[in-house]
Amino acid sequence: MREINDALIRTHADRRFRSEYDYALFEYYRSAKVLAFLDRAGVPVHGRVLDAGCGGGGMPLSLAEHAQEVVGIDPINRFGDAGVKLAREHNLKGLHFLRADGMALPFPAESFDLVLSHAVIEHVADAPLYLRECNRVLKRDGRIFLSTAPYLSFAGAHLPKLRVPVPLHLIFGRAVAFRTFRFLARHAPGVLKEPAHENSFIRDARNGIVKEDDLLELVTVQRLRGQIAGAGLRIIREELHVTSTVRRMPAALGRWLGSSPLTQNALISNMEYVLARA
Repeated sequence: MREINDALIRTHADRRFRSEYDYALFEYYRSAKVLAFLDRAGVPVHGRVLDAGCGGGGMPLSLAEHAQEVVGIDPINRFGDAGVKLAREHNLKGLHFLRADGMALPFPAESFDLVLSHAVIEHVADAPLYLRECNRVLKRDGRIFLSTAPYLSFAGAHLPKLRVPVPLHLIFGRAVAFRTFRFLARHAPGVLKEPAHENSFIRDARNGIVKEDDLLELVTVQRLRGQIAGAGLRIIREELHVTSTVRRMPAALGRWLGSSPLTQNALISNMEYVLARA
């Protein structure tokens, strides 16, 4: 397993919006954290692996260093200028990319030992169908890795941040917050925390690209648990990571805020799961 190099991840994070290739490199180095989670959970990366929403293809590149065969699929061919090129540079013969819809996977049942869904389900139009498809192509003793974030948290909202951290999406609702950030990104970028080269939302708005809201599934902890069960899957491991603000609080208070249905969806920055067939 590749060691987590936070400095290297930060370096590539700063460059990730320059091109699809740069973003795929960032994904490649960041995937060390996913591999570390799987290692802690006792899930081997072996056999045949599917990345069910691979984007530019950095994650499959990392997986292909461990498994016999890795297939990365995405409905948009971002991987053609990134993952494919990186696979050639790294001489990875067992890595393949395919343009495909995660809600209609073009594979027979029980095809994969491991299925990964990393920050994908929030962008899927029919999350229950997507989970059922992941279950269908999973071998009986296989595992699914799933990560996402509640849409009410800063991380899960997929919106820029103000220099003064006001949660517009919690105060005014998502639709108003989205339109407000689209206006600010184009006409008043100075009030936003991230520069344009570090945020695709801001970059696109400044370039006159009309940004549509691609957050199609409004993830909450309870809703996702219900969808997992409804897809015929069971949770083997669940890790709910709260924000740094909560981690600085007294331990008992932090645990309560992170587990209470009243607050957890605004304060959890990342959710990681290992799933198996029910």
